[in-house]
Amino acid sequence: MEAVLVHLRGAIERGEYAIGDKLPSEAELCRRLEVSRPVLREALRALQVMGLTASRTGKGTFVLANAVEDPTFGDYAAGDLLEVRRHVEIPAAGYAAVRRTPENLDHLTHLLERMERETDTTAWVAMDTVFHIGVAEAAQNPVFRKVIEEIRDALARQSAFLNELGGRREQSNREHREIVEALVDGSEHDAAQAMSHHLDRVQTTLSSIVHPQRVTPPMKGGLEA
Repeated sequence: MEAVLVHLRGAIERGEYAIGDKLPSEAELCRRLEVSRPVLREALRALQVMGLTASRTGKGTFVLANAVEDPTFGDYAAGDLLEVRRHVEIPAAGYAAVRRTPENLDHLTHLLERMERETDTTAWVAMDTVFHIGVAEAAQNPVFRKVIEEIRDALARQSAFLNELGGRREQSNREHREIVEALVDGSEHDAAQAMSHHLDRVQTTLSSIVHPQRVTPPMKGGLEA
């Protein structure tokens, strides 16, 4: 899927498909690239999240832009989402370290253990959002939880995007464990730092996807599924 995405994105950025152009049909792209339809559709969804294309029911996929600006996750742009998360989740983690209850710690510890064992991406993404809600809940301020629940769908979309294209799951598990360990220790400073580090890594991975260092040249021949 990543190879298909790189190829299609590169073709759009090089102008092989201009703004307003319709991409070839799914059947034609599958034939050209020698991949299955599910693999192609994952790549097409990623292009849409990046803001490069839009799908029109019954008409096909059309090019909207020739450069990635700021991906949108649900109702929120990635930049806006990260900005708010820094102002909410970092202090919430700090408060959680000094206010958390034994029940909060049990919930987060068991959830983290399940995430570390989980191999299904969809299930992991669902637990990822529950984890962040759990940290906000441990801060014992209902407003923190309300804010995270409001952006829950966007968080899930962003998490799925980063895991599909950035391979974030294992690293994210390690970052989540650092957060939980700081909460267990009751260290406000360490908890805030751990959450800050986690969000830094999210931003770094997102930037590496949105602004890659190079564009892969056109492929010759097809791709294997």
